[in-house]
Amino acid sequence: MPIQAVIFDMDGVLVDSEVYWSQSRVEFAQSRGKQWTDEDQRLAMGRSTVEWAMVMQQRLGLTMPVDAIISEMKERVIAHYASRMPTRPGALEAVHEMAAHYRCGLASGSPTEIIKAVLEITGLDQVFEVVVYGDDVPLGKPAPDIYLEALQQMGADAAVSVGIEDSANGIRALKAAGMAAIAAPSPAFPLPDDILALCDARIDSLEDLTLALVQGLR
Repeated sequence: MPIQAVIFDMDGVLVDSEVYWSQSRVEFAQSRGKQWTDEDQRLAMGRSTVEWAMVMQQRLGLTMPVDAIISEMKERVIAHYASRMPTRPGALEAVHEMAAHYRCGLASGSPTEIIKAVLEITGLDQVFEVVVYGDDVPLGKPAPDIYLEALQQMGADAAVSVGIEDSANGIRALKAAGMAAIAAPSPAFPLPDDILALCDARIDSLEDLTLALVQGLR
């Protein structure tokens, strides 16, 4: 059967924002005399808003309420976005190319306000057929909930649908949903070999996301 749907993650895939999230968490920790490490960042990547805030609360040993962590982090990340929108090379073109041939959706665990801001600034709010926000599903990645919801809204079969992810949690979510997975890791956060082994394809840039690659995953 031909591929029915292509679903993108946002942070780290369309926008090289994991660097902003990492930088904001480092700044958040430093303002409290603490340290945020690369290992901490990998644990937080790809998760829903509440879940990554809980990771921060636990890893930094905070008594600060989760809602307050979320609020401050949103302010810090949006401030970085306001300075520069870091779209990955070829990302916008790749989405438009895929949307010209397949039904396309977005499934992102980022806070809803941030997703909406990115989609509006880039114009992708006019391209994606379906957008599922991490705030709207019970469990974040690596649980498959967000991808299953996107597939349901699109009326697509997981077995003939493809997801593009940059994080280990995102790849695990795709495979748990029964989808083909294309790894598109951010240069600053390479994926370990055991995660790459789960993937059906790997690209180093969204410029490499071609129709031939997707068609070959049937």
